[in-house]
Amino acid sequence: MAWPVWVAALWWGSLTTLGFGVVPLLFATLATPAQAGTMAARLFEVQTGVSTVLGLLLLLASRAPRSPDLGRRAQTATPFVLGGIVMALLVQFAVVPHIVARDNLRLWHSVGTAMYVVQWVCAAASFWCLVRPAVRDQP
Repeated sequence: MAWPVWVAALWWGSLTTLGFGVVPLLFATLATPAQAGTMAARLFEVQTGVSTVLGLLLLLASRAPRSPDLGRRAQTATPFVLGGIVMALLVQFAVVPHIVARDNLRLWHSVGTAMYVVQWVCAAASFWCLVRPAVRDQP
């Protein structure tokens, strides 16, 4: 298995673990929602960095010389990688400031959650593009 597959798996896995495991556990176990929210915000900030770095590595993989088959699959994943990176950055720099300012918290939390799910889907699609069997050209 080539390194881009591992990178895509790590990206999707980190989003899954944080968004669907760690953060709900924070809200279930910490004393107050404010404490859980503060910790979750910091973890999501770190996840933005992880997503950006892993996404950039995947973009490099689509340009690096390797087997033609993996190259085609990496190029197929490119729109999903770009979408995931954009979602991560938009959440961090456009949505989070509204949440921190408690500006229409319900709306901005919903927008941020939806964008996180889109990022998660983009990471999953990127992974799928890299691991699926190659489609051979038919004569």
